[in-house]
Amino acid sequence: MTIQLGIPRLPGSSGGLPVPPTRPSGVPAGLLDRFGRQATDLRLSLTDKCNLRCTYCMPAQGLEWLSKQALMTADEIVRVVGISVTKLAIRELRLTGGEPLVRPDLVDIVRALRRQHPDLPISMTTNGVGLDKKAQALKDAGLTRINVSLDSLHEETFELLTRRPFLNKVLAGVEAARTAGLGPVKINAVLMRGINDAEASGLLAWALKHGYELRFIEQMPLDADHGWTRRDMITAAEIRELLSEDFILTPDRRERAGAPAERFQVRKRNAAAGESSGAVLGTAGIIASVTEPFCGDCRRTRITAEGKLMSCLFSREEFDILGPLRSGADDEELTRLWQDAMWIKPRAHGMDHSGLDSADFIQPDRSMSTIGG
Repeated sequence: MTIQLGIPRLPGSSGGLPVPPTRPSGVPAGLLDRFGRQATDLRLSLTDKCNLRCTYCMPAQGLEWLSKQALMTADEIVRVVGISVTKLAIRELRLTGGEPLVRPDLVDIVRALRRQHPDLPISMTTNGVGLDKKAQALKDAGLTRINVSLDSLHEETFELLTRRPFLNKVLAGVEAARTAGLGPVKINAVLMRGINDAEASGLLAWALKHGYELRFIEQMPLDADHGWTRRDMITAAEIRELLSEDFILTPDRRERAGAPAERFQVRKRNAAAGESSGAVLGTAGIIASVTEPFCGDCRRTRITAEGKLMSCLFSREEFDILGPLRSGADDEELTRLWQDAMWIKPRAHGMDHSGLDSADFIQPDRSMSTIGG
């Protein structure tokens, strides 16, 4: 459901849209919600299009793509990010999709953002297809680092999950990102029961060998086919158990600071003694959005490729910012609109992790590719 918040108008003005629900007076500046959480991390989608068809995200036949006119332009993206940084205390930007690499002006967008915000961390989440051709240009334009989605190192399994035979392209992209200096390169992996769950330790061993930071992500109910079930999902507890066969995970003592991943130091398990070999091989993370939610310390705000504000990845409500922007709203009006949208952010996403089903949770109509992870 999209809600037209509109733009506040002076009394007597004509053609005004409805006045949005406003925050109480005296609330501090920034993107604060009713529960005291301050959003400082912007996830901004550049496109809904993708060149893979991952089973946990998109139907085999794909989706009906947005028109070019519906997408935010490069200039509009730069303006929105500028408002978020200068007026709303955003301190980190993540560019997402769909697949951001399919957007032809991606490098230009990164360059413009870096020119405007020299010190802003700018990262990107990608499936890696085509990254080998753009990694260096993105680094030169000002991209800070990169996350690559990779669920299998086996060609047949990769193709089963993504419905595309592109594993070698993804691996080439990951290596190109490392060579270009877009590190630490983070690898995002979703384990699917009976498909790639046996690869958990192998994926981690590969990531550690190459100096990548692997992050396992619980499959979330954001698939376009609405086939997700809690029974089929590999939980964070199961992931830890799978990894414990070959590794010892020790919680990382560094402050999490609102990050979605719980991080662990990784040591090799001594098969004979069942103990650690001693040396820390690297770090790994687990994002347990479903079974161990971290809503209480969420610091993210989201904008979809067509300029809809979302306060939560699982929101069923969204608020239009692109329409008012194109209608002539100034920065102060757009700032207030954004603040009002975030003020009513729900306390949590509503999934009851103590049972198989939840009466409070309704899967969003949007799939992950149309929201932007």
